Amino acid sequence: MRRSCRMFALALLMALLPAWLAGQPAAGGEVLLLDVKGGIGPATSDYLQRGIRRAGEEGARAVVLRMDTPGGLDAATRDINLAILASTVPVIVYVAPEGARAASAGTYILYASHLAAMAPATSLGAATPVSIGGGGPPVGRDRPAEERQDGEDREDGPDRGRSGKPAAGQAMAAKVTNDAVAYLRSLAELRGRNADFAEAAVREAATLTASQALEQGVIEIIAAGIDDLLRQADGRTVKLGETETVLATADARITTVVPDWRSRLLSVITEPSVAYLLLLVGLYGLVFEGYNPGALVPGVIGAISLLLALYALQVLPVNYAGVALIVLGVALMTAEMFMPSFGVLGIGGLIALVAGSVMLFDTDVPGFGVPGRMILGIGATSGLAFLGVLWLALRARHRPVVTGTNELLGATAVVVRDFQGRGWVHVRGENWQAECAQPVRRGQAVRVVAVDGLTLRVVPID
Repeated sequence: MRRSCRMFALALLMALLPAWLAGQPAAGGEVLLLDVKGGIGPATSDYLQRGIRRAGEEGARAVVLRMDTPGGLDAATRDINLAILASTVPVIVYVAPEGARAASAGTYILYASHLAAMAPATSLGAATPVSIGGGGPPVGRDRPAEERQDGEDREDGPDRGRSGKPAAGQAMAAKVTNDAVAYLRSLAELRGRNADFAEAAVREAATLTASQALEQGVIEIIAAGIDDLLRQADGRTVKLGETETVLATADARITTVVPDWRSRLLSVITEPSVAYLLLLVGLYGLVFEGYNPGALVPGVIGAISLLLALYALQVLPVNYAGVALIVLGVALMTAEMFMPSFGVLGIGGLIALVAGSVMLFDTDVPGFGVPGRMILGIGATSGLAFLGVLWLALRARHRPVVTGTNELLGATAVVVRDFQGRGWVHVRGENWQAECAQPVRRGQAVRVVAVDGLTLRVVPID
């Protein structure tokens, strides 16, 4: 009987052990700290995704994303959120240090986190999607007029055409805004956070301070620093998929994950200004190589720069009409070198280059555009280079001919060997066959009076 009881107790313990272990803190003793500062783009997305993946592989207790961002690109933000939602390790978003913000894309990432925290004197919100491609501004809180019931007031709806439908720009703005609202509300419902503020942050660009966010249920913690954050997070329960996990962060070792060479390289080349310069260096390098075949250096630098630029442009919000205008501008200015058109091709190329530079990046997201001063500088430099080439071309038109056989007329030659009739003379560094009716001696100076094919007619110089 006792043996049967012991066997039953052992079986019960074996059955309950996995469930008990699932609710215990992760066995690892470290918390990974990832810093997010500045605009959120492809480089930030790659850095955070690999950091979260590393935390899962090493069995870390948690990942802390210390954030200070004005916003970023939609695709990069969604990729980061997918990594957070699929993480096997709790992800804590911490808006810090004091004075930091989690605006726009930062708000979406904060809502996706398992635990949200802010430092004092920080803010979040203003998650309204910015216009892309020149679309109309985001719609207000009112529903689009086409969604209202019959009989409701339509005067405050978006502008309409004769068909009664909203203008194309307003319709696109409504689509983008409603999609963003649904996305952020879904994250709020998943994490049990304030969904009404999530909608207001998108539709009205609403913002909150740290204390307001805590009061309204947007965040869970206000912490003065990382140590304070981990102390307050300790013992809290978060949900990873279908499993609840208790955080054990009070005595965890903090490991700061520094971006490696790959992340730093990606960060540099995906900076819009750098990508723009790489594109121009690549195009001009290939042009100079074509103008002077065999130079090699311009061609190698141009090819590498162009490949890096193409990689950067494929992950950035690029307007390909702008790329086409830049390529056309460089091509027209190059054509001016080979077939001078008194400035018509060059001026057209300069205009195309500047116009393409202005419209190259198809977004109003802060930090993801080419500064106007840089565009003016590139335009001015290209204009000066074009004027220099034009001046050299005009100057060359007024120079005497310095190549060909006509240049030899009147030149002084030296007889190579004694001859009368036909022999050889040395002129301008080359030996030429010559004819002379009078006998001439080796070393005697003669004058070229005519050129007949590859034969010079010379006369002695008295």
